[in-house]
Amino acid sequence: MTQTINSDRLFNASCFALITTAFSFSIRAGILPQLGDEFGLTAEQLGFINLMFFLGFPLSMIIGGLVYHTVGPKIIMQIAFVCHVIGILLTIYAGGYTGLLISTFFIGIGNGCTEAACNPMIADTYEGLKMNKMLNRFHMWFPGGIVVGSLISKFMTDANLGWQAQIWVIMIPAVIYAFLFWGQAFPRPHVAGVTSIGENLKAMASPLFIFIFLCMMLTAISEFGPQQWTGLIMSKSGASPMLILALVTGLMALIRFFAAPIVKVLGATGILWGSSVLAAIGIYLFSTVTGGAAYAAAVIFAMGVGLFWPTMIGFIAQNVPLSGALGMSIVGGVGMFSTAIWQPVIGKWLDDAKAEKIAAGLTGDEMELAAGQATLSTMIIFPAILIVAFGILFFWMKGRRSTTTTTAAAAH
Repeated sequence: MTQTINSDRLFNASCFALITTAFSFSIRAGILPQLGDEFGLTAEQLGFINLMFFLGFPLSMIIGGLVYHTVGPKIIMQIAFVCHVIGILLTIYAGGYTGLLISTFFIGIGNGCTEAACNPMIADTYEGLKMNKMLNRFHMWFPGGIVVGSLISKFMTDANLGWQAQIWVIMIPAVIYAFLFWGQAFPRPHVAGVTSIGENLKAMASPLFIFIFLCMMLTAISEFGPQQWTGLIMSKSGASPMLILALVTGLMALIRFFAAPIVKVLGATGILWGSSVLAAIGIYLFSTVTGGAAYAAAVIFAMGVGLFWPTMIGFIAQNVPLSGALGMSIVGGVGMFSTAIWQPVIGKWLDDAKAEKIAAGLTGDEMELAAGQATLSTMIIFPAILIVAFGILFFWMKGRRSTTTTTAAAAH
């Protein structure tokens, strides 16, 4: 007897798994100062601990994509849960730097497995506009979870609760998603041939996939680059970095929740083109405004980057379906790799800008703000390239649809 697929339960489980990922981002970031003090770690050592997170995430995401149709999403999510639990426990009982490196790597693996399993599972559960809508609602819980996790971390830190107690909080959504996935049937692929790695690779060799692959490097850094550095830069401008983070991630979650009508009106290519324009404007404003105006810049930036990630994944699922789970994992993985690779480059831009402003006679907060804003203005290059690229994609896909429609009409 075939077990009925409970799509609502699977979707809710996926959301709690992504909340676990978001909590691991925000809460671990919130306790970094405490870890540094307790274990006597340098900023460089804390940086390497974060690097292990970004290493484990794309590594497991790509491997998960390779084996998705062989082992299935159920086993990948079981591995995710085991890695999350090991990572959480090793962090809590870490004796120092090495323990934290290992624990962070395990949490990164768990997070990557979540993306590798849940993206194709949701794509196989729903079709068409509903699939795009549900992928956006799933990805809503990453920024949404960051907002909640940041507030929890801030409250617990202000209440003088130890960092170990904060790490235990990550276990709550992990246990919930494990319970919801327990004993469930999982959907089968919609497209014939999608389970073949050979067919996946052949589809990924198409110009459209390669184009999106290259664009994902820029959409990811357009989103995560400014978010990583804006808080530090805006703290010198009179704006609150925590409020900027909460505003950006909160709006991103809201936009992803109500994405369905936007997708229906603009389509994926319209969203990507419009998003790149708004992202460029948002980063430009961050690079020029101070004080309260930074919050207006945050709103425009969030409107720009809010739909980037899920739309890129959904575009591949819909337009290069034979790339399968591997294609979605490769696209997501390159986004994370790009985020990691560009960080030291952006850091070098900031160092160079500081040296330039010091040579111009600026000092203190004035120098920090001027150098930071100069660095942000350089980051506009990422969405600026995307404006051109997605403009070309918009008209090319429009032309392809017109050709398909004309051919179909002629056949009748």
